[in-house]
Amino acid sequence: MSRMVLNETSYFGAGCRKELAGELSRRGMKRVFVVTDKDLVKFGVAKKVTDVLDDAKISYEIFDDIKANPTITNVKNGLAAFKKAKADVIVAIGGGSVIDTAKAIGIIAENPEFADVKSLEGVADTKHKSFPVIAFATTSGTAAEVTINYVITDEEAGRKLVCVDPNDMPMIAFNDAEMLMSMPKGLTAATGMDALTHAIEAYITPGATPISDLLTWNSIKFIADNLEAAVKDGSNAAAREGMAYGSYVAGMAFSNVGLGIVHSMAHPLGARYDIAHGVANALLLPYVMEYNKPAASKKYGDIARAMGVDIKGMSEDEAANAAIEAVRKLSKAIGIPQKLNEIGIKEEQLAQLAEDAFIDPCTGGNPRKTSVAEILEIYKRAL
Repeated sequence: MSRMVLNETSYFGAGCRKELAGELSRRGMKRVFVVTDKDLVKFGVAKKVTDVLDDAKISYEIFDDIKANPTITNVKNGLAAFKKAKADVIVAIGGGSVIDTAKAIGIIAENPEFADVKSLEGVADTKHKSFPVIAFATTSGTAAEVTINYVITDEEAGRKLVCVDPNDMPMIAFNDAEMLMSMPKGLTAATGMDALTHAIEAYITPGATPISDLLTWNSIKFIADNLEAAVKDGSNAAAREGMAYGSYVAGMAFSNVGLGIVHSMAHPLGARYDIAHGVANALLLPYVMEYNKPAASKKYGDIARAMGVDIKGMSEDEAANAAIEAVRKLSKAIGIPQKLNEIGIKEEQLAQLAEDAFIDPCTGGNPRKTSVAEILEIYKRAL
């Protein structure tokens, strides 16, 4: 048996944000609670959406107190602001951090017994669908706008709460290329590699299905064809559009079939050392691919083809190695750090990271059964 949980409606294309007013009108929604972050307000990205609300004379209040790795405190503060706003809908404008925070607020608003936030970890037994959330992606990476997952940091425990809940799916998703143009090169690179990690992990997970394979293979191709161009020239509309599709399509898949230990290993790096999730995934991806090769080499050849490698005449092992090399080559081309020591991680920190990674919910989706000791060895190779 397989299951697909998706948005009710999705919009793509430059300027598609202008459809927001009509969607709100059709649903009789007149008061909006906008969730975003301070940088997106500062650089005028959130304004691209609030201008649509202004033009339609729709009232709104903005909550922008959200960290790059959003915390339980961020969620609780957002929930308090949401209750005061008495809104009809939550409009999230941002990357994964913002949309994940909006999801948590929306879920708790309709399921108040989970107000401690911690109890949402894992597959929470919520009874009611989230308060309506409309998500505007400002990065092409997390695909939070189309997933049933969200991640909140428990600062006291120094760990990330990975939450999985079909009730949290945003009602409407917007991927407007004009809202992606202001992404700086580093963020474009990191979030793009996050999307590639989603696609590759979902492609090789044992839970993959024929439908998810169609999605993930094409996502890998979208990203391989467009990421470097999007990093080099942020105003390249075609590249931005290609990355928007690549990220969203990967999200359609991994949300329904799961991920693997790249994510398990990236999560504690973010929770304990506040390392950006996309950077952590990007750095670890080739090392984990090497580890997983015995369990996934046949599909690695397909990955190589999606990334533009001519594998005719290659053995299965050669094609698999070509896939790993193609990922590493793309990562280097867009300036991703290649070693953990480049981002401040020390050897004495690895043992705790390995323990955290092993108990992460994503570990069960890895194609190769693993252990704390084996995860530690991967960290050491990446150091």
